[in-house]
Amino acid sequence: EDPSSSSSTQNSVAPELPGFYYDPEKNRYFRLLPGHNNHNPLTKDSIQHKVMECKRLRLLEEEEKQNQKTTRAGLNSSMLLQKRQLGLLNSTSYCRLVHELKVNCMQRRKIEIHSPDSSVAGTNNFKIIVADVACERIFTVNDVEHGGCKYGIINLSGLGKESLTVEMYDNLYFTNRKVNSVCWASLTHPDSHLCLMGIAETPGCASLLPASLFSSTNPGDRPGMLCSFKISTAWSCAWCLNPQADNCFSTGLTRRVLVTNVVTGHRQTFGTSSDVLAQQFATQTPVLYNGCRSGEIFSIDVRQRNRKGQSWKAIRLFHGSAVTSVHLMEAEHYLMAADMAGKIKMWDLRTTKCVKQYKGHHNEYALLPLHVNEEEGLLIAVGQDCYTRIWSLQDAHLLRTIPSPHPSSKDAIPSVVFSSSLGGSRGVPGLLMAVKQDLYHFSYN
Repeated sequence: EDPSSSSSTQNSVAPELPGFYYDPEKNRYFRLLPGHNNHNPLTKDSIQHKVMECKRLRLLEEEEKQNQKTTRAGLNSSMLLQKRQLGLLNSTSYCRLVHELKVNCMQRRKIEIHSPDSSVAGTNNFKIIVADVACERIFTVNDVEHGGCKYGIINLSGLGKESLTVEMYDNLYFTNRKVNSVCWASLTHPDSHLCLMGIAETPGCASLLPASLFSSTNPGDRPGMLCSFKISTAWSCAWCLNPQADNCFSTGLTRRVLVTNVVTGHRQTFGTSSDVLAQQFATQTPVLYNGCRSGEIFSIDVRQRNRKGQSWKAIRLFHGSAVTSVHLMEAEHYLMAADMAGKIKMWDLRTTKCVKQYKGHHNEYALLPLHVNEEEGLLIAVGQDCYTRIWSLQDAHLLRTIPSPHPSSKDAIPSVVFSSSLGGSRGVPGLLMAVKQDLYHFSYN
């Protein structure tokens, strides 16, 4: 359901008059003031915020009462089992529909965060959370009150307990730079380091931090940064797991792409006509996919040398708005992409055609990621309106819309992680949601 749908209901009750707002509760018109006014806050923005907040509270109340509607007509566990026993559903369809039922039944529980330093847990707002490959740990970027960011790592092994507790480890230094993008890097062993892209006023900074920095108890044993250099404004980053481009990470900058080998220090620069806001490496080949502010998506084979006058762009796709996230599917035949017009598309890289669109996502200007879980057949994205939406990968059906536990605002957009094994191979399945200073778990049973 679109949060703006209530405005259409309002207009059907009373005719719309230019410059006036009709309040259905008071059954009268009020004059709208242009822009923002502190003395009389009756503006279009305040009205829209009030409508959205009422909808959010209503959805939260329905969730607390476990009043979840079925995602499809006639979809329930007994009906699924009956169709399976009668041979009307094959194994693939049965498993996919079971996952849809699980998504619909997820319930929110708050997680208690413990830390060796009592001043760390629950004191700063979460901005970004990123899980490692095994989902044993999540790296956190937190906004601090006096400006800048603070980093930490949360160990998810405690999620298997009834108390739902996690351990958070925090380093002792801050940065005055805004962190735009984070990715895990496998240098000495899987998920051993972290790539961070940050910007200040001028210039930006790219850093490669060892993950052990957050687990060492003795400050004297803490390793330093492996790689740190100043660059122009950095928007995105990606680590390459293909052995033909070993120990390399890419940085999406203003009108260029920079690929750096952290061991040799060798760098390759590829000029672009637009800012590179999203990146991901393929694993089967050393090919880098880039999403740009212009709406273009293109790939680069990093084995080739960048020569003047030589066309190095391979696959090229086009969105109508700035591309904020790209995700390459496991078989590497399809690419998911999201943009600032709220469009989410699945592209067939062999035919360079859009084969599916996932409707309902909301975005106008934010750099918001996509989360794809192919094993469960789910696509997850958090919108600028602070709603977390889950779609079926197969037919693009919107399965569930989860309201934020906190009032919607620009600084309260949730950051999420979804996995069938949070905390490792023996972990618990579910959705993690970080909002403001809180961490929530939606159990996927």
